Amino acid sequence: MKFTCEKHLLLNAVTTSSRAAAIKSAVTALEGLLVEATQNHVTISGYDLKTGIITTLPAEIIEEGCLVLNARLLGEIVRRLPDEVVTVSSASNLLTTISAGASQFDIMATPAEDYPELPSSESSQTLTINQGLLKSMINQTNFAVSDNEARPIHTGTLFETENGVLTMVAVDGYRLALRREEVESCPVDGLSFVVPGGALSEVEKIVSDANNTADICLGSKHITFRFGDTVLISRRLEGEFLNYKKSVPVTGKYDIIADRKALITALDRVSLIISDKLKSPVRCTFTDGSVSLLSTTPIGRACDECSVSGNGEGMVIGFNNRYLMDALKAAPADEVMLRLTSGISPCLILPTDGGDNFLYMVLPVRLKNEA
Repeated sequence: MKFTCEKHLLLNAVTTSSRAAAIKSAVTALEGLLVEATQNHVTISGYDLKTGIITTLPAEIIEEGCLVLNARLLGEIVRRLPDEVVTVSSASNLLTTISAGASQFDIMATPAEDYPELPSSESSQTLTINQGLLKSMINQTNFAVSDNEARPIHTGTLFETENGVLTMVAVDGYRLALRREEVESCPVDGLSFVVPGGALSEVEKIVSDANNTADICLGSKHITFRFGDTVLISRRLEGEFLNYKKSVPVTGKYDIIADRKALITALDRVSLIISDKLKSPVRCTFTDGSVSLLSTTPIGRACDECSVSGNGEGMVIGFNNRYLMDALKAAPADEVMLRLTSGISPCLILPTDGGDNFLYMVLPVRLKNEA
């Protein structure tokens, strides 16, 4: 195998595919990247048996071939090469030379035959969505994905389609995050599948904020995300996802409208004395035109106040500060509506215009009687 290509193209491809390479594995090949030189391009693949990332870059192919190179080492070598054309060539004994300018590295490769076969990405059901929109929807829901392996289905995000609209839902038992948007193309309604949160984190890092589109292809056991010269393949999670439509309260007693950034700022202040070792709920008291926030831990006491529209009639409710903060930060609006019923009922964070493009639900924390 022998090819030449631009350094920045090779580095981008190696960096992207390395996201799916195993950090440590009993199968040495999984710690590497499969490099294939064919026709007028090079394909670089990373795969940890759960998620695979395949990138393609243009190159001058002098001799076709394929081999496996250690992902970490290859990335460090290419990153440190001078900004010139890179040449990669391998001998029959798999000794591989990587050079640019006066710099040259000789490293041993692993036979391509040792690399596991990546899942097929063929599918007849495909959604098309703007990359920037997909990126924001993942960012605004993935934080609520569960890390509890006892319920594997909730370690992923639910994708549903209906009437050309994509709904994404994540839940971890303490909170729920929902985003809903129209997609560019949705030839099949009624699709429902769950994508692992880890795979979506990689999708979020790879996609651009530009107006390019991404294709989401549904297979029987895998999901494929295609964007430009990059393909990410992930296994589907199987099981019964929470029936979120029945879990979200339909009505509430109080509708409080708040400036999202102002409420985040106040919450951030009273959270300063809270830590993993010094845990404490934030006590929120909703009165006419304001909400008072209070936190108390062994090291002290912090309080603040935020102006709101609406009257909570003195209702008191406690929240895990991080869960409430995550939901407020994710909400894609300057103003949000907090729908409350009682101190032991879930709080909903909704659009103020009555729309349904986002919904966040945070369960309360029981408070001690003393303030």
